Amino acid sequence: MKNINFKTNLKQKGLYLGLAALLIVPSSCSDSFLDVDPQGKQAGAVFWVNEADATKAVNAMYANLRSWNNTAFGPIALESMGSDDAEKGSTPSDATFFNLYDTFTVGSTDGQLGGFWEGQYQNINYANQVITNIPAISMDENLKARYLAEAKFVRAYSYFRLVRAFGDVPLRLSLPKDASEYNLPRTPKADVYAAIEKDLSEAAAVLPLNYGAADLGRVTKGAAQSLHAKVSMYQAKWQQVFDLTTQVINSGQYSLFADYEALFRVANENSTESIFEIQNELIPSNKDASNSQYSQVQGVRGVTGGGWGFNVPTEALSKSFEAGDPRRDATIIYRGETTPAGDAIPATGDNPMYNQKSYVPFKLYVTGFNEGSQQNVRVIRYAEVLLMNAEAANEIGNSTTALASLELVRARARGASKTILPKVTTTDKTALRTAIWNERRSELAMEFDRYFDVIRQGRGTAIFGPKGWKAGKNEVWPIPQNEIDLSAGVLTQNPGY
Repeated sequence: MKNINFKTNLKQKGLYLGLAALLIVPSSCSDSFLDVDPQGKQAGAVFWVNEADATKAVNAMYANLRSWNNTAFGPIALESMGSDDAEKGSTPSDATFFNLYDTFTVGSTDGQLGGFWEGQYQNINYANQVITNIPAISMDENLKARYLAEAKFVRAYSYFRLVRAFGDVPLRLSLPKDASEYNLPRTPKADVYAAIEKDLSEAAAVLPLNYGAADLGRVTKGAAQSLHAKVSMYQAKWQQVFDLTTQVINSGQYSLFADYEALFRVANENSTESIFEIQNELIPSNKDASNSQYSQVQGVRGVTGGGWGFNVPTEALSKSFEAGDPRRDATIIYRGETTPAGDAIPATGDNPMYNQKSYVPFKLYVTGFNEGSQQNVRVIRYAEVLLMNAEAANEIGNSTTALASLELVRARARGASKTILPKVTTTDKTALRTAIWNERRSELAMEFDRYFDVIRQGRGTAIFGPKGWKAGKNEVWPIPQNEIDLSAGVLTQNPGY
């Protein structure tokens, strides 16, 4: 099923880099940083010479974010499947390995572990190439500084995904000088978090608040601050979360998009609510660059323009929304419904529900391309910044701000109705915390956060225990066995696996 046309040209397996990989980058360059030829390559002897080379390298870094290992099966397995909001989908016999994540019976040899690991370290390798090689190039100094900041954000983003999935992971912040530097041991997660925070602080100090149309979708100051707040939230650094989210709120760059359902459609990508999205596009003249399968693997099964039907909502998620909450129908495509875009979903089929947030209207399907390849991946939205602000404010004893930020999110969902989603008014810290957690579930459902949210909240046993989750083991996934083997035992396995 996997699209094999896309080639990264990075001869990399996880952390173990071939030196040739340091010299190979896409050679095509255009006005849009989306339109990168992923199969082009340029000899290392003539690369890293000028500003155009720097631009190609940074564009290649962004292009890799939409690759299979970053947006398809690996992320579904590790970042979604363990939650109570999602299950495998498709047909019972198809890709049954997903069930191992759903029941917490996966072993260290499953391929999705290695795929996810490899995808993140590929991103890190691209970022490290930029950070190591661009400083020596004679080019516009402001653009140079910005490119380095963008690379630090990407590196931080991938390390955050790694550390919350695996705990301690090898920390590589520069290119290996020789073979003796290929094989790194695992770094304690506290040190990984510290490196992530340093990258994001340095990036935020340089990145602009916004861009012109030609660079829409690149990393901004608000994106670095928002991701930093999220990283801080996972460490329970509540004052820091509050300060960072307050800076983003006060920047005046973002606002909630009025129509929650329409927010996730292609026409409204990079909206006023978007803080960071992985940029995908269907480029008729460049099929290889139109390689995203994020929407395809989750699309409605059995219809032209749909998809494979994986990562589907659970009945538990459907029932979790408050009465009348419009976000339920904006999040879940139900069998037999007609979508707001006018697509009639068959009344019979393999699955009763599908993820509406990854849905692309069937009329946008182009024969010969992946279904939904033009759908961006929403990584950080302003609504999440408001909910992080609310949670942090409550934790530091500022219930007034917590209620105000929470109400902004609920008011957008409520719309013109006066009978649904009443204002939360409690100032009891425990009750308000629960209300904010519930709001995160409804607002961010099917956006690959619920699983790790529950774990960071200390509720893994209570919420996931009936599925087989065990404290002291399932806070993290197993380290891929292939990486341990390649390291000759330098990498160690997580307890219990």
